[in-house]
Amino acid sequence: MWFLIIVNLAGKMAAILVGWTAPVTALALWFGPDALLAYHLFALQAQGLVRMHRRFTTARQEVWLTIDDGPDPEDTPRILELLAAHGARATFFVIGENAAIHPGLIQAIAAAGHEVAHHTQTHPLGTFWCASPTRVGRELDAGLEALRLAGVKPARFRPPAGIKNLWLAPALRTRGLTCVGWSARGLERRRGDAEAVAARATRGLAPGAILLLHEGPRVPATIRVAAIRRVLERLQELGYQCVVPGPDQLVG
Repeated sequence: MWFLIIVNLAGKMAAILVGWTAPVTALALWFGPDALLAYHLFALQAQGLVRMHRRFTTARQEVWLTIDDGPDPEDTPRILELLAAHGARATFFVIGENAAIHPGLIQAIAAAGHEVAHHTQTHPLGTFWCASPTRVGRELDAGLEALRLAGVKPARFRPPAGIKNLWLAPALRTRGLTCVGWSARGLERRRGDAEAVAARATRGLAPGAILLLHEGPRVPATIRVAAIRRVLERLQELGYQCVVPGPDQLVG
């Protein structure tokens, strides 16, 4: 993190020093480090700011199904039924505000043998990347408290849309949270039906993949839950089992 900050500041200072004599060079020095920093903030595969795990190691036909944005009173119970019917385990990356409203759903997820993980308190999609250290801490701590009151202590965290923050790594470290991304996603808001979502989520499938799907009202009504059902069916057809990997299995 500090290396990227220092490079950015050094570029700005160098741009000021050469600005009058070499304007083209000055522009490159000014904006080049910004582009590098933006890459590390917004590109899921970039590891310069936060270690973002995108796969796990396994010798079996196993994948990790992760479900974001819950819990939801309509979707979560139906998803739990689907997971039970397919003998699948999953991780629910939940929003703290939702967990505070529906603590019973958090308890139901855990009681069914699934993992409950942290997905910020308010899901600040448009502003998380530029949030101050204080705000990042609030997003983490408020969500942790909501989950504590529901009887859960999460070990894993996923930022909104996988977008990072300059202050996220130390904040996660002090709270004992591991950052988890994905290797494939359903992209439920794109055009298409549940079958199209399942095709996107399982394209190029390989053991150790981390699949991202969503629940709740942000997902189109015709796709909600149906897409997760189709993904589970497709995984079963391909001979894959849904598991929750241990911390020692995670890789970048």
